[in-house]
Amino acid sequence: MDGNGRWAAARGVPVAEGHRAGARALRRTVEAAIDLGVESLAVYAFSTENWARPPDEVESIMELMDETIERELPDLAKQGVRTRFFGRRDRVPQALLEKMSRLEGETAHSDRLSLWIAFDYGSRAEIVDAARRLLEDGVRPQDMSEEAVAARLYAPELPDPDLVIRTSGEQRISNFLLWQSAYSELVFDETLWPDFGEERLRAALEEYEQRARRYGAR
Repeated sequence: MDGNGRWAAARGVPVAEGHRAGARALRRTVEAAIDLGVESLAVYAFSTENWARPPDEVESIMELMDETIERELPDLAKQGVRTRFFGRRDRVPQALLEKMSRLEGETAHSDRLSLWIAFDYGSRAEIVDAARRLLEDGVRPQDMSEEAVAARLYAPELPDPDLVIRTSGEQRISNFLLWQSAYSELVFDETLWPDFGEERLRAALEEYEQRARRYGAR
């Protein structure tokens, strides 16, 4: 989900307003995904690198996540959305962490759509942490496998994405699900994230449907 800052700059408003518009885009995109029959949706909300942004912007993002949990996600829960967060949890403010955990518990039995929110997430760090857990678990070199690594990622139950969508015209994946998206199809959309919604999601899915996935075979 990229383009909040540029969306705000183009309108001459603070970047925090861009992030709030992005939160609204998240809700309508999740609702659109439900209508389009999507069963699992992972979104990149805050990366490990985002801590390097100006402190006031980081603070506003933390506050916005708090607001989103209080105002937006409960309505999605009523529509059958199960919310889970994945990433590091040792740097997230304690009050926010408690709200994240509470929402996960409250939606644990919802099954209409699984919403995975990557928060304080970086894929390289995830892979390093998985390797560390392999060592801590005493896994022998001869027992190493893709399955052993995947079981130690932040969210082992997260399905490998069929499709990865990057908004705002940037053509890179920015440390997002590097392991899981090895064979994902990629769509790069010019739309800034706050303007994203059902029309653009439907277009990305229609483009995906036209592709032939071979997974390295012919």
